[in-house]
Amino acid sequence: MKIIDKMYNGKYRYVYMIMMIMLGGILSGISFNTFIMPHKLLSGGISGIALITSYLFGFSPGIMIFVLNIPIFLFGIKYVDKEFIFLSLIGMTAFSVFIDVFSFLKTMVYIDDVMLSCIFGGILNGVGMGIVFRNRASQGGIDIISVIVKKYWSLNIGSTSLMINFIIVSFAAIILNDLMIAMYTLISMYVASVVLDKVQEGFDVRKSVMIISDNETEVGKEILKRLHRGVTYLEGEGAYTGNKKKVIYCIVTINQLAKLKQIVREIDGNAFITVSETTEVSGQGFSKRGI
Repeated sequence: MKIIDKMYNGKYRYVYMIMMIMLGGILSGISFNTFIMPHKLLSGGISGIALITSYLFGFSPGIMIFVLNIPIFLFGIKYVDKEFIFLSLIGMTAFSVFIDVFSFLKTMVYIDDVMLSCIFGGILNGVGMGIVFRNRASQGGIDIISVIVKKYWSLNIGSTSLMINFIIVSFAAIILNDLMIAMYTLISMYVASVVLDKVQEGFDVRKSVMIISDNETEVGKEILKRLHRGVTYLEGEGAYTGNKKKVIYCIVTINQLAKLKQIVREIDGNAFITVSETTEVSGQGFSKRGI
């Protein structure tokens, strides 16, 4: 993990980011060819339009994704952060290349169950997109449009993407005359969005803990000694009693949570404990990156 952090924050930062963006493109390309396209499922955004043209006219989806993204990138250069545009161009190019490179998988690997293809296609594509997003990039298309809309019209990025994707999938259902495909596509898109969020936030979830105890000093010392985690004392006051006391605040890994509870119970069986999920932590003692 330390090596990865040094790469990301050091002179090899862009090399690392480009490598990860390429990996995301590979995973998405495999997902489309193994799970999505064999069942003529669709996708959101530009890739969805590319798949429609592929199913109807036999066009190469990779070439269509690249061609359709050209005007979007030309427009986005004026309005979006240059680094984001540059990295997104790499992400879009990687995706458009690898979706064609892995086209042989459509005939070599075939999962007969459509629902399984929706689920696993969504998972693999979500991981690929999540890796790309974690490295300050996108795979082009409506992601750039959504950023521009957010900047100038203050519309939520997720809402804009959802609206555009709904229009594309609805249009595809009419053109292809297949409502079932559209419904399966929505399942795949939902799974991909959930996995994307998880990858962006990181699977290495931390827990933030607040402890109210009459023995706060002893509890704090034991946490420092036995868990080697920092402790912060917050000033608290009971609304009913008006009594002043210190509230213990600390962040632990999920594996340390049970041990923390044990420490508190040993010292003060009446202590009040609240636990919240924390998806991002940076600073001494914690990695800045989740990948």
